[in-house]
Amino acid sequence: MSDFMKWLYAHYIRPQIHAAPQGDYEFWFSLMDSELGSNGREAYEKNMEFTAIHAFLLGLRTGAGLSAVTPR
Repeated sequence: MSDFMKWLYAHYIRPQIHAAPQGDYEFWFSLMDSELGSNGREAYEKNMEFTAIHAFLLGLRTGAGLSAVTPR
């Protein structure tokens, strides 16, 4: 993964994720925070980083592909 994507995750994507309302998922997030040890939390953060970066890139690719067929 490029250094830029890791920077983008740390400075844009992650803050957006943490600012989003948790709604029905609040219980699950608090359960995970209380149950994970330091190794589990580190593994979770790396998995979240990977998944969020690739979801962001998928959104860019999908949006770029749809712009050609979307009426204005």
